[in-house]
Amino acid sequence: MLKMQNVSKVYRTDLIETHALRNISLDVGAGELVALSGPSGSGKTTFLNIAGLLEEFESGTYELDGLDATRLSDDRRSELRNEKIGFIFQSFNLIPDLDVFDNVDVPLRYRRLKAADRRERIMSALELVGLASRVKHMPSQLSGGQQQRVAIARAIAGNPALLLADEPTGNLDSLMARQVMDLLEQINERGTTIVLVTHDPELARRAQRTIHIVDGQITDLRAYEPPARVGPASREATL
Repeated sequence: MLKMQNVSKVYRTDLIETHALRNISLDVGAGELVALSGPSGSGKTTFLNIAGLLEEFESGTYELDGLDATRLSDDRRSELRNEKIGFIFQSFNLIPDLDVFDNVDVPLRYRRLKAADRRERIMSALELVGLASRVKHMPSQLSGGQQQRVAIARAIAGNPALLLADEPTGNLDSLMARQVMDLLEQINERGTTIVLVTHDPELARRAQRTIHIVDGQITDLRAYEPPARVGPASREATL
């Protein structure tokens, strides 16, 4: 699903050169739920940005879902992001002037899908996150946990192969954080590959693997035997 080989990223100014990633090599298999941990400034967000085709990198190779994504035009990168990747952010990034339905609809419009197809995807995603009854609510009328669930619905409505979550529970209390993690596990069980950045050790333990990054380098890959799951449905199942 996601394969990086010797990927390095350097940020440069007139006086300073910062090595954000140093020869990162990592494989994430299809259907995995992987946690990425490490101190602030260690390179976690840079890794997600590169994995999500939001940033280019200096050296190395990157393969996404069987496609060589090492050197692509901006237009092709945008197409792949829209087709294969979903993003969940700590700050929700909902559009305040749009209701729940229209917030989930935004990325689908870029695919030029028919209105009926978009509506089916939107309602399926909102039902999965438990907010089908809130389609006309504005973000300001929702709790933090509900806003994050809308953000998750927006990310999965396009049925992405890869879901990238950057501290998705960082602005939530512990109960809501566990509920969001429950939801991410349900999505993973349907076949979606998830890479989750988190500082919460409890959430990291629920992943199938934990990858620790310090100073732009992977220092530890921890694995544990995940709880038995009843046969996950294919990602192709309608969300």
